[in-house]
Amino acid sequence: MNLAAVLATGLFAGGVSCAAVQGGLLAGLIARQRGHAPSTPGSVQEQQSVRARLKDDLTPVSGFLAGKLVSHTLLGALLGALGGVVQLSPAVRTYLQLAAGLLIIMFGLAQLGVPGLRNFTVEPPLSWLRIVRNRARAQSALAPAALGLVSVLIPCGVTLSVEALALTSGSPWQGAAIMAVFVVGTSPLFAVLGYAARKAGTAWRGRLAAVTGVVIVAMGLYTFNGGLELTGSPLAASRIIPAATGSSDSASASTVSTVDGKQVVVIEASSSYSPSNVQIRAGVPTTLIVRSDRAQGCVRSFLIPSRGVEKILPVQGDTPINLGAPKPGTITYSCGMGMYTGTITAT
Repeated sequence: MNLAAVLATGLFAGGVSCAAVQGGLLAGLIARQRGHAPSTPGSVQEQQSVRARLKDDLTPVSGFLAGKLVSHTLLGALLGALGGVVQLSPAVRTYLQLAAGLLIIMFGLAQLGVPGLRNFTVEPPLSWLRIVRNRARAQSALAPAALGLVSVLIPCGVTLSVEALALTSGSPWQGAAIMAVFVVGTSPLFAVLGYAARKAGTAWRGRLAAVTGVVIVAMGLYTFNGGLELTGSPLAASRIIPAATGSSDSASASTVSTVDGKQVVVIEASSSYSPSNVQIRAGVPTTLIVRSDRAQGCVRSFLIPSRGVEKILPVQGDTPINLGAPKPGTITYSCGMGMYTGTITAT
């Protein structure tokens, strides 16, 4: 188990991927919290030590990261304990993806103040607030901590491959360590976002909430579209856009070869899948080879929903998949979150 690689994944890929959704939610939540208006000359706030003010500014994001660390570490332990015994089926994964997309959209609309959704927020129970009612820092950390705990239900692409790594570790301790180190890797970017939201002047709070609300809705639509891609829905972006514009990618046969009457198709997996549209001959025994070339993130979870195929791709190397003798038609494949897709057309 290479925890250094997991840490690097969190620092350079996971932070950006998760911050697009969870960072927006965090920034919006902090922006809505009461207080922390700019201090006036001679005020008590100005007289505080720099260290005390820094603690106040970092308290909300610290609460969020603590909650996120707890929930993801527990998830890693659970996945490691399950090992290779239990995996989510493509159908269950699809429904969870659609539900997550709707949840994210509702959070974004609530942040924009849409009537009927304004109270759709993550807040700690009132009993928690009573316990810490005399501790300002604890109160400012509670709501972000609650958001951090439920962030495990709001997926981002890179997290999927790390969860798969925790699953294949076969050990609750290793699974917990993998997820914990990944969260630590994403922490610097979240800290910057949270600090910036905390320091934003009062005049900017409404604008910040609006901007993050728009970003969250956009990412929710992106996530929901991933679910539509997994279902093969004609309403998915990869199908509705070509239908609306009358354009589509031409099928390629450059990666198809025939040996001893059998057909071999090679698709490269790196930051996406290439070529995205391959043409093969129908009725010929066919093997699909997914060739990983520094595959990363969601790309490593390879699905063919119509055939119930789910493979966790290596970072480097070939993964053979037997397609049988395909009938005329289209075989659609995608990453585990429906963000990267492709088709194999048999004629």
